[in-house]
Amino acid sequence: MKGILVIILCIIAAGFAIPERIVVPVVGATPGDWNRKSFWHESWGLSGVHKGIDIFGRLGTVVTSATAGIVLFVGSIDRGGNVAVVLGPKWRLHYYAHLDSLTTSAFRLVPPGGELGTLGDTGNARGTPLHLHYSVLRIFPVPWDIDDSTQGCWKAFYLDPDPYLCGTP
Repeated sequence: MKGILVIILCIIAAGFAIPERIVVPVVGATPGDWNRKSFWHESWGLSGVHKGIDIFGRLGTVVTSATAGIVLFVGSIDRGGNVAVVLGPKWRLHYYAHLDSLTTSAFRLVPPGGELGTLGDTGNARGTPLHLHYSVLRIFPVPWDIDDSTQGCWKAFYLDPDPYLCGTP
């Protein structure tokens, strides 16, 4: 039993040790294509606060993985529409929502810049300017990031993607 615990701890440690290279997940997008202060913006519909950023672009623009990882989920959900979820280094989940089309499949390994789909307005983004909703979540929470803002307890899990996309985490 002790050996299994050591193996599990080694796997977890290895996940944190993998270097993370981040790229902007909408081909051709720059920081001017998203509101750099929209993370945790209130009031954001049913979500309460905006737990990511929206990267605006044209219909059909290629959406790629922001980091190397394994695609865990590809499908459609109510609010997110067509979505993809990638598990990347540091045990972080990268969530891509409102895709017009999905061009990847579950359990596929993707590099940074590996195609996931195309930009759209599916889910609760229907009728809004075309964009990719991009969120980054930690699997292992960081309690010291909790604050007294609305839903501030969730900051233990959610990371602001903007500094990572701009190279200043």
